[in-house]
Amino acid sequence: MIAAIIAAAGSGERFGAPIPKALIHLGDKTLLQHAIANLAPLVDQIIVTAPAGFEKQIAELVGDEITVVTGGSTRSESVSLGLAAVVAETEFVLVHDAARALASTEMTSRVISSLKAGEVAVIPGLPEVNTLKVVDADGYVLESPERSSLRQVQTPQGFAYSVLKAAHANSRDVTDDAVLVANLGHNVLVIAGEDCALKITNPSDLAIAATFLGNASSFRTGVGVDAHAFGEGRELWLAGLLWPGEVGVDGHSDGDVAAHAICDALFAATSTGDLGSNFGTSRPEYAGATGTQLLQETLKIVTDAGYLISNVTVQIIGNRPRIGARRAEAIAALSHALGGVSVSILATTTDGMGLTGEGKGIAAIASALVFK
Repeated sequence: MIAAIIAAAGSGERFGAPIPKALIHLGDKTLLQHAIANLAPLVDQIIVTAPAGFEKQIAELVGDEITVVTGGSTRSESVSLGLAAVVAETEFVLVHDAARALASTEMTSRVISSLKAGEVAVIPGLPEVNTLKVVDADGYVLESPERSSLRQVQTPQGFAYSVLKAAHANSRDVTDDAVLVANLGHNVLVIAGEDCALKITNPSDLAIAATFLGNASSFRTGVGVDAHAFGEGRELWLAGLLWPGEVGVDGHSDGDVAAHAICDALFAATSTGDLGSNFGTSRPEYAGATGTQLLQETLKIVTDAGYLISNVTVQIIGNRPRIGARRAEAIAALSHALGGVSVSILATTTDGMGLTGEGKGIAAIASALVFK
């Protein structure tokens, strides 16, 4: 018999997600469901290590034929708890990470074939293409390993059940089980890995993974535009910053066109209304609201709708103010208001044409990428 343990007890902290990473959607399935679908044709038992408090939700998601156990505080502890649920007749065990959701059935088959041929530990890996350095505590280079002998290790990793059980009997926390097996003196065979078995750690990884699916159905984009005429006696707020000495713009709120365009781009991407319906003149509580406040409110609206923000870009259009000197400060202000997401800011003029070119006002156009 062949058993598979899927380590799925990791948090979604680096995604900024309020759910475990294994439950984040990629296309029409969660990462965990993708991992199960690719393993299921080859194994007799699947065990999922779930985060404490999510056992019932995961059990309902994966069905009765899959064993769900509570994971530990570390990966090694979670795998040990999964091993305790493996049936006694098992010959081989695969250890897999839900975060490597797209590792293919074909690669898993090659791991199993090597085990059946007599190996006791088999792991997939990709050749290292970057130049690596070993550095000391102060950041100085100690050595430069020859990269031709290096591999980026992936999962699922396959082991003889008896060997893996012995390795975990006195285990310490390690990043992969092959280290424990090697510490017992066993040989570990590395076979060819695959690009699609990348570890999905943050939103950009999720975007790459979507390309392997041939679609990006969990991702949505939106565009937002805002423009305001200058108004004497008003302070200029732009990109979350006050610009001393500059004439401000007329508006129901502070008139921050960059913040407003980003809000509308996020609303468009998530189908949650627009700037007017959420913060318009019919909502007197938003009279004089800052762009930062509206961005924070928008973040809550799109998060409550089940979306996370991957990144936003805004281009400010106008003759003044000059954005370059405060670009980094403005990026930091907008990113902070949106919970730390990636923000890009560009600026341009319109060569004397239109509202902005004639110096009568300022405008902005923004785009946003979000995912379920």
